Amino acid sequence: MGLFSNFPLWAALIGILFAQLVKIPIAFIATKEFKPGLAFSTGGMPSSHSAAVAAVTTGIGIEHGVSSGIFAVSAIFSIIIMFDASGVRRQAGEQAVLLNMLVKDFHYFIEEAKVWSKKGEYQKRKELKELLGHEPIEVFFGGLTGVLIAFLIFPLFN
Repeated sequence: MGLFSNFPLWAALIGILFAQLVKIPIAFIATKEFKPGLAFSTGGMPSSHSAAVAAVTTGIGIEHGVSSGIFAVSAIFSIIIMFDASGVRRQAGEQAVLLNMLVKDFHYFIEEAKVWSKKGEYQKRKELKELLGHEPIEVFFGGLTGVLIAFLIFPLFN
């Protein structure tokens, strides 16, 4: 039964679930498009990675105190994950956008250069996933979401 009473774990899992689900109404408000698939995608507002690590770190801080070694380890790993979400992964997404544009432009050029008609259906090409990382504001609100979730569900475990 210890697993079911592990407050930091549940705080993180609930933080992920909430952050993923809230992406749908946020995107709808921003774009007027209903995209339920956002609940299963990476990137977007808020960052579920940030919500998870902030919730688990907050949970550990509540249970063990902010002067504990386990809180220090969790806080450092949270900072690294949040930095990565807004840095490396975001840059990879921006590179995917550029590469997808280059592939489209190249194929357009090839098609225009041809003087004969196509013989069959143009083969579809898989595009790279562009929404990989997060804007710093998405990471901030993901982290804030995690902290709030941890404080909100703490009374359920005590």
